[in-house]
Amino acid sequence: MVDLKRQYAHIRQELDEAVLQVIGSTQYINGPEVKAFQQDLEAYLDVKHVIPCANGTDALQVSMMALGLQPGDEVITTSFTFVATVEVIALLGLTPVLVDVDPDTFNIDPEAVKKAITPKTKAIVPVHLFGQSAHMEPLLEMAGKHGLYVIEDNAQAIGADYIFADGSRRKTGALGHIGCTSFFPSKNLGCYGDGGAVFTNDEALAQKLRVIVNHGMEVRYYHDSVGVNSRLDSIQAAILRIKLRHLDAYTAARNKAAAFYDNAFKNHPGLTIPARVPYSTHVFHQYTLKVDGVDRFGLQEYLREKDIPAMVYYPVPMHLQKAYMDPRYKAGDFPVTEDLSERVISLPMHTELDEEQLQYITSSVLSYFD
Repeated sequence: MVDLKRQYAHIRQELDEAVLQVIGSTQYINGPEVKAFQQDLEAYLDVKHVIPCANGTDALQVSMMALGLQPGDEVITTSFTFVATVEVIALLGLTPVLVDVDPDTFNIDPEAVKKAITPKTKAIVPVHLFGQSAHMEPLLEMAGKHGLYVIEDNAQAIGADYIFADGSRRKTGALGHIGCTSFFPSKNLGCYGDGGAVFTNDEALAQKLRVIVNHGMEVRYYHDSVGVNSRLDSIQAAILRIKLRHLDAYTAARNKAAAFYDNAFKNHPGLTIPARVPYSTHVFHQYTLKVDGVDRFGLQEYLREKDIPAMVYYPVPMHLQKAYMDPRYKAGDFPVTEDLSERVISLPMHTELDEEQLQYITSSVLSYFD
């Protein structure tokens, strides 16, 4: 699904030099490369504060801790997402309130969010799924009206622009009170291990986040709050600094591949290509089709036999997962999410796809329908 070997080959000299410099410095934890990456990412996102951490799941967890959310507080999010989004809500003793998604974008449905707000609601966690922003303007308006926090799960859409009704733009992750991302290797901006970060424009909130990720410690060995140990190491920061310089080019390459896929599949009665919306650019973390009238897993196996990986994100919605089953929810409650879970399939999407590969993938998919 992702060709990290070829990507590395193109920037090998830059990366090797950066990594060896960190090793030679022996400053492996919170070294100067971490600070430099933080500043580079702040400039790229046009956000005041970036707080690096150990992974994207930690980013979500420390965000909710910093906001002071308490057991029993309700947090609204989507049932069509990777487990981490809901996992941290449950881990903190908060109450996940799940809602349905838009059938075209796969992102959280603002109307469903509006209906789910109660006096116990404290936060909304929109997930910018597969590389395209959720519709943030109505969500931000709702949050302002009801005094709610907005925590963006931006693990799949770093580099995407949200376009407001007045034409102004902001990067995803820099729209709500807090934005969170993952630097897992397969992400659009990925390191060579685990990594993550939290973004905010709020100075006081940024200071809380910095303390929480460092064992709740502002002054060494003095712990004024409960924290965690969540750090981005200097080697990963050095790698991310290099790759951040290439991120816009990577996004362009992904969009070029997506356009090839679109052209091949746009008129096929059994396939629906990813929707584009006027309020967001797309960075194509995944290229996800909806299939109609065919055996999706049969197609997946057919492609596997041709050495083409294809993945299903996600086969079981959160409200039907054993760990998160809740008497408030049952099968049928979220028809769009459940339909997508049965129909979506994602094709290879990365920065190194060439025309020969794309032609082979698309012709193979189409041949399954013959």
